[in-house]
Amino acid sequence: MIPEKFKEKMKNLLGDEYPAFIDAIENGAAIRGLRVNLLKTNVQDFLSRAQFNLTSIPYVDNGFILNDEVAMGREVYHHSGAIYMQDPGAMATVASLDIQPDWWVADLCAAPGGKSSQVAERLGEGGFLLSNEYVPKRAKIIVGNFERLGVKNAMVTSLDTRDLADMYSSVFDLVIADAPCSGEGMFRKSEDAIIDWSPENVDICSKRQTEILNNASGMVKPGGYLIYSTCTYSLEENEDVVADFLSSHDDYQLVDVKAAVAAVTRPGISRTGNDLTSARRFYPHITNGEGQFVALMKRSENTSNKPTILYKDNTTQLSKQELAAINAFIKSSLTSTPRGRIVKHRDNIVLITHGCPVPTNSVFMSGVLLGEIKGSTFIPSHQLFSAYGELFINREEIGDDDAKVARYLAGEEIETSKDMRGWCCITYQGIPLGGGKASDGKVKNHYPKGLRTR
Repeated sequence: MIPEKFKEKMKNLLGDEYPAFIDAIENGAAIRGLRVNLLKTNVQDFLSRAQFNLTSIPYVDNGFILNDEVAMGREVYHHSGAIYMQDPGAMATVASLDIQPDWWVADLCAAPGGKSSQVAERLGEGGFLLSNEYVPKRAKIIVGNFERLGVKNAMVTSLDTRDLADMYSSVFDLVIADAPCSGEGMFRKSEDAIIDWSPENVDICSKRQTEILNNASGMVKPGGYLIYSTCTYSLEENEDVVADFLSSHDDYQLVDVKAAVAAVTRPGISRTGNDLTSARRFYPHITNGEGQFVALMKRSENTSNKPTILYKDNTTQLSKQELAAINAFIKSSLTSTPRGRIVKHRDNIVLITHGCPVPTNSVFMSGVLLGEIKGSTFIPSHQLFSAYGELFINREEIGDDDAKVARYLAGEEIETSKDMRGWCCITYQGIPLGGGKASDGKVKNHYPKGLRTR
């Protein structure tokens, strides 16, 4: 049951709009959003093949509302990383500005990775994504999603934002502080959000959000952008946090979001003398989706701070034996060598395509995990198949009406009519799904046990 104190607060906030709002919360169905992953496919190909009832989201060119009651986590499109399920309101945050291909972007409170993966779609080979999550278990969820989605030029860490602020001074073109909040915007989706809500928790969240935003501010380069967002409606967690921040950071100003996002949202609420109408409120009685607040701020070009990364890279070079094993694998299995530097991070052999040095502590992903060496033989990882499947010489396509789809996802060996031997990328509708090793007309399954459907 929706807390009465929350209802009273929203009635005072919304006035005449309150009846429509509370009806949407109490009687409306939660909206399911789907984003086509541009790292694995494109919208036209997906729509021509997928048999789902979808409605376009006007402010995200690859975003849709899913109108079917389908368990998407079991769909092969999910396993292949062709899609990511994400609330339409949450998509609006990253859609608030045009991210450029060469940008460096930091997402400070990133789990489970929806906004981060949305950013990754927009970055080119020259871009870099730092995806951070303070809770280690949740940081591992980001890694799993990145592996499935084929994200390459990213690093996943689990650090306090104070540590990040010390490590990166004026480095990023965009920093996203999607701060932990009281979760009022998730009431339709989460019974736990309703149970955990209280005015006291709102105040606790507000203090934590203020700290995170202050830490984030120093990481933005001159002329760069800072996004503050939450999935709550509370003034104390939204406009009040932004107003306090702007009053103490004269090198930042609130700027307009993209017109397509502004068209489906309400203006921010000004009550402290600041004009906060450029901030945006996403309401479920206005637009399909759950609650969201977005404030886009730009840092002045006229700051004296120079981009500085205050630590040394924590990777090591491969031994001659390791390098020989990897080169033998590339020569026999791939059409070309992937761009980037192949190094060791702790015990992992990784391909790093970005120029950011790897920190010493709490790094869960530093690039693409290539695999491991057993004896003198290189064994490729699932992430290598997912991210670079198009480079494999051997490829086995399995289609919609092919029983091999279910068998492969269950971890079973599958047959092939091709005369091929060695490592093989399994594709679904041309999209890398995973890997295996082919010989004698069969492909030995290397789909990870933790991802299998049985």
